[in-house]
Amino acid sequence: MTKYLINRLLTSIPTLIAISIVVFAILALAPGDPMGEFALNPSITAEVRENLKRSLGLDQPMHIRYIKWVTSFISGDMGYSFTSRSSVSELILQRLPTTLWIVGSAYVISALLAVPLGVISALKRHSVVDMIVTTIVFLGFSLPTFFTGLLFIIVFSVQLKWLPFIYNSTLQVTDWQSFVAQIKQSIMPVCVLTLWQTALLMRFVRSEVLEKLHQDYVRTAYAKGLSTFAVIKRHVLRNALIPVVTLVALDIPNIFAGALVTEQVFRVPGIGALLIESIYRNDTPVVMAITFIYAILIVIFNLFADILYGWLDPRVQYTK
Repeated sequence: MTKYLINRLLTSIPTLIAISIVVFAILALAPGDPMGEFALNPSITAEVRENLKRSLGLDQPMHIRYIKWVTSFISGDMGYSFTSRSSVSELILQRLPTTLWIVGSAYVISALLAVPLGVISALKRHSVVDMIVTTIVFLGFSLPTFFTGLLFIIVFSVQLKWLPFIYNSTLQVTDWQSFVAQIKQSIMPVCVLTLWQTALLMRFVRSEVLEKLHQDYVRTAYAKGLSTFAVIKRHVLRNALIPVVTLVALDIPNIFAGALVTEQVFRVPGIGALLIESIYRNDTPVVMAITFIYAILIVIFNLFADILYGWLDPRVQYTK
């Protein structure tokens, strides 16, 4: 096991290096000038703009800038934003709690709903319950989040006036009233993300459970006199969750990256909104930091999924 982990970590390093080179090169060669917004300001002369570019290191060759960025990132310095001149790490930490609250809550609720719904739908195949659940799931998976978000706003904010449609980032939870306000403004974005994510996970759970229900070891378990709950828990669900683990593990880094579309619809000041704003402004340090952290999380959780395989399925071995 230890040897396997070391080998995976060693193979992850070249992968991350390649990702960093590709992303840095794309951002460096992309059209647009970080100093473009200063060009429209008559009070800033060409000499001042050149001094700004020099202070930001934009006058140096691309490979020199890449080496400096990598060494700084390894030491924990993600650089400074071109537009706000604030530390990139501070900008990310400011937005991270909101993203974890909204996107994290949606993912937890989705996982809690998808597994039992998938199992029930598989056990009640072709029944009324299965048809209702499957129909809702297909609707949730087919409708894009921006459409469901706008639909929620029209129904619950404009028509019924139950919930606010703009997320108040200045709200601080200090008492029960402010806590209720925080919950109310989080309901719609969380529900939009939960609907889509539950639909995605539930389809996989249902499909895998249906496949495992007809395996020989399941028939043997029933023949031994085990109850349906025991068979589902010990034999069916444990094996059915193996491919689902990969999907969930690779999807968890999205909690950090945020929900790009949903955050824009509800004006949630999360990481996704910060990434979109930085792309519009050609703020390379912010885009590079968020993208590379996301890549690191993908590699880490992919390794975590492989480790879970060994726990879910003892047949999985980490040796040759």
